[in-house]
Amino acid sequence: MFAKLSNWLLDEAPSSRRQANWANRYRIWLALKHNPLGMMGLVIVLLFVFMAVAAPLLATHNPAAQNLDLRLAPPSAEYWLGTDELGRDIYSRIIYGSRVTLGMVVSVVIIVAPIGLAIGAIAGFFGGIVDKALMRITDVFLAFPRLILALAFVAALTPGVESAILAIALTAWPPYARLARADTLTVRNSDFIAAYRLTGGSNWRIVFRHIAPLCMPNMIVRVTLDMSSIIITAASLGFLGMGAQPPSPEWGAMIATAKRFIFDQWWVAAAPGAAIFIVSLAFNFLGDALHDVLDPKGD
Repeated sequence: MFAKLSNWLLDEAPSSRRQANWANRYRIWLALKHNPLGMMGLVIVLLFVFMAVAAPLLATHNPAAQNLDLRLAPPSAEYWLGTDELGRDIYSRIIYGSRVTLGMVVSVVIIVAPIGLAIGAIAGFFGGIVDKALMRITDVFLAFPRLILALAFVAALTPGVESAILAIALTAWPPYARLARADTLTVRNSDFIAAYRLTGGSNWRIVFRHIAPLCMPNMIVRVTLDMSSIIITAASLGFLGMGAQPPSPEWGAMIATAKRFIFDQWWVAAAPGAAIFIVSLAFNFLGDALHDVLDPKGD
C-alpha cells in the first residue's frame, strides 16, 4: 500500500491539483530526510512542542510548589535537575516554561508574518510613492537593534508576557517585509500577472491571491530561522525583568533569578540556559534545511 501511495505521489503527470500539491509536499519531505542536521532540528522542535502540550503529564512536581527545606538541592532521583532558591523542581519548571516560550513564539509569528507579507507585497507590487513610504518606515525599524527597541516598547507598556509579545512583534516584522518585497519584484511583471490583469482582475486580488502565495516558501524559511531569535529575545526580556514575571516558569526569568548561584549551584541556571540553547539551535538547523529544500535557486 505504501509503495502504491509513493508511486501516486511521485507520478510525473499528476491528474489533479490535489495530487500535485501532495506530490510537492512529499518531495519536500524526501529532500528534508536527506539532511541530517535538518532532521535533528525537526525532531527536537517536535519534542519541544510535545513537551509544551503534554506538560502536565511530563512534569514530576508542581512547578510552583515551594519546599524551602530542599532549596538549591543538586540533581537527584527525586529532583532530576535539582531545585531552585525556593525549593521548586527545576525540571518541572523547564517543562511548563516551554509552554510560555512556545506561546510567545507562535503569537509573535502569527502577528508579524501576515503584517510583513502584506507590507512587502503591497510595496513591491505598487512601487512608486507607496513603495518608498513603506520601505522608509521599514528602514526606521531596522535602524534600531531589536532588543533595544523591544525594551523601549515594553518600558512604555506594563512588563509582562503580553507586552513582550507586542514589543517583539513590533520589532520583528521589517525583515519579512523586505523579503516579501524582493519576491514580489521578481514576479510582478510576469506574463501570468499581465494575463490576469487583462481578464479584469483587481490589483488587490493579484497581490493577495497570486503574489502572496508565491512569497510563502521564503517566508516559511524566514519564520523558521527567526524563531530562534524570537526565543532569545523573549528570554532576554525575561532576564531583564521586562518579559514574563515571577513566579512564571519562563526560561529567561529563571536564569535571572539563578544568576547569583551560578558558581556554587550551577544547575539552577544551566538547565534553562541549556533549554534555550538547544531549542534555538534546533530551529536554526531546521531553517537551514528548509532553505536548501525550498529555495529553487539553491545549488
